[in-house]
Amino acid sequence: MKTRSKPFIVHRPKRPGADRLVTAALLLAAWLVPAAAWAVLGHSLSRLPVPVTAPDFTLEDMDGKSYTLSSLRGKVVMVNFWATWCPPCREEIPSMETVYQALHKKGFIVLAINQWETPDHVFSYMGQLEVFPSFPILFDRDSHVSEAFGVKGLPTTLIIDKQGRVVYRAIGGRNFNHPEVRKLIRQLIDAPDSHSP
Repeated sequence: MKTRSKPFIVHRPKRPGADRLVTAALLLAAWLVPAAAWAVLGHSLSRLPVPVTAPDFTLEDMDGKSYTLSSLRGKVVMVNFWATWCPPCREEIPSMETVYQALHKKGFIVLAINQWETPDHVFSYMGQLEVFPSFPILFDRDSHVSEAFGVKGLPTTLIIDKQGRVVYRAIGGRNFNHPEVRKLIRQLIDAPDSHSP
C-alpha cells in the first residue's frame, strides 16, 4: 500500500528534561497550525521482511489494571505509542477506535501506550476528543517499553500477529479505518495460529 502524503513524525527527546521543551514547542505549533493541516492521514503500513517476536511488557491503564502483551497470544494486537501533545496522534485516534469497535469481537485489540504523561492529564485530554476511546490506554512514563520496541518518533504503531510477532509497522499518523488496513488486520485474524513464533 502506498500513499503520496508524507507522515508527520514527532521525534522523541534524546536527553532527560528535553521532553518539556519539545512539549512546549509542539503545543505552540498545534495552536498556530490549522486543524485541517493535520487531517490528511495516509494508510500505508510497512511489512517487516521477517516478523520479529515482540518484546513482552506489563503496563497499567488509568484504573490501575495491568495488561501483559504475552497474555494476548492468539489475538491480533495493535500497539500504538503516542502522547497528548502530538497532533498526528490526536488525528488517528478516531480511526483506531472505529476499527477496534468493528473487529475486537473477532480477536483484535488496540493498546495505546502513552509516553511520559500522567493518567490524570491523559484523562482530561480524552474529554476533549470527539470520540472517547474504549480500547486500553496504558502508561510508559519511563519509556522502557518504547525503547524496547525501538520507537524513535510519535506516533509509532506496530501490528502484532497471533503468535506475538511484529509483522507491520507505521511511523507517523495513519487512518487505520482504511479498507486496506482493515483487510490486513482481518487476514491476520483469519490466519492459523498454530505456528510457533
